[in-house]
Amino acid sequence: MADPAHNEIPRVIDYEGSDYQTSFWDQGGRAYEDQTEAIALRRLLPSGGSLMLEIGAGAGRNTPRYQGYQRVVVMDYSVTQLQQAQKRLGRSSRYIYVAADVYRLPFVSGLFDGVTMIRVLHHIEDVPRALAVIRDAVQTGGIFILEYANKRNLKAILRFWLGRQKWNPFTREQVEFVELNFNFHPKTVREDLKRASFKLERQLTLSHFRVGLLKRVVPTKILVWLDALFQLTGGLWQYSPSVFTRSQAVGDPVGVEAGAFFRCPHCGDRLEEKPGQDFLDSSCGKRWAVQDGIYNFKEPVN
Repeated sequence: MADPAHNEIPRVIDYEGSDYQTSFWDQGGRAYEDQTEAIALRRLLPSGGSLMLEIGAGAGRNTPRYQGYQRVVVMDYSVTQLQQAQKRLGRSSRYIYVAADVYRLPFVSGLFDGVTMIRVLHHIEDVPRALAVIRDAVQTGGIFILEYANKRNLKAILRFWLGRQKWNPFTREQVEFVELNFNFHPKTVREDLKRASFKLERQLTLSHFRVGLLKRVVPTKILVWLDALFQLTGGLWQYSPSVFTRSQAVGDPVGVEAGAFFRCPHCGDRLEEKPGQDFLDSSCGKRWAVQDGIYNFKEPVN
């Protein structure tokens, strides 16, 4: 685990109490974006797997698309988002609902053979730190599917050339255009993945036609079909607003304790689960609640 005792974490965005699923996806005219993401996931996901970690799952919009995995950990920082996911997905043993933040994952090392993080990186202030923590949670050889907001997209380039945008889309640093909303340069993301011991295998570019006028006048099916074709150029260049990557965890194998699953996000000690009871870490004294089917590692219980 990357520095488990370090409690000073970067800023974390909180969707607690938000109607994001309804306002942005269900009623926000995002059918085009949703369907193109479904295509990208079909192209990038392995045919099967044992245990998937979905970071930033929200209300579970993408979760049903991980059918090849035996179990899925549906993780989000917001408890209310996870409650919405429960209503959507149900409470079968296949889904494990966990509230936690990406900088302090409450899982033992090497637990997962698959991880996804979609529409989350644009809220991550310290990308190298987050990727290091994720790499610790995935076993060597496991697959990591990452989506990020691309600062070097055609719209941003045009706005910059016309003097309507101050930040330069060609520079390598991430840009915070709204508080805790970041865009990234593709080369920087690739370098960060490599430093975190992820080997990039494939890139897809998405949302080439994310223009309000186009979405209003061109049928969604046509835009999705065209975008599916353009996705395949992602290995050559990346000038779309959204980029999907598939990487493999490489480097030294990470050992996993037999029968272990959770560990304390504060001190890193293994936690033993007792049905119907909260987790109590005897080393640091932190207590973590299990509330109505949700493992809550967001904040310890007082």
